[in-house]
Amino acid sequence: MTSIVTPDICDAYPEVAVLEPLFVNFGGLEAFCGPVRTVKCFEDNSLVKQAVAEPGDGAVLVVDAGGSTRCAMLGDMLAEQAAGNGWSGVILYGCVRDVDILAETDLGIQALAAHPRKSEKRGEGQRDLPVSFAGVTITPGQWVYADNNGILVADQRLTLP
Repeated sequence: MTSIVTPDICDAYPEVAVLEPLFVNFGGLEAFCGPVRTVKCFEDNSLVKQAVAEPGDGAVLVVDAGGSTRCAMLGDMLAEQAAGNGWSGVILYGCVRDVDILAETDLGIQALAAHPRKSEKRGEGQRDLPVSFAGVTITPGQWVYADNNGILVADQRLTLP
């Protein structure tokens, strides 16, 4: 796989959308990319759990958790399941937990912060719809590119510089 360097991608493709710099890299993969699949939920990670149990096929799960900093929406068990099922990464507009284990997991993970409390499990939320946060609307089928410099969204797969 070609290395992902978001500043180089921005230089080569000035039209890409750039998420506001709110995110912290928590995963074992510092750079990752893939086609977008989405979940929208709030303080209930039931649909995140459902998604990572499915084959990821190199996709990035983009989770609009409403920016909540009151609980974690992804922890070590779900991250390990996502990695084992072929997901490239998870971008979470919310929090994660078990950060020491996440850092050793073969998965890209970017989130707002760490929080020790787990989320509710009520089966609420939606999947596979456009989500908007950090100044960008992200639609299933677009491509996400992420590294320690930031997160980019492109309408299709890019030829990396």
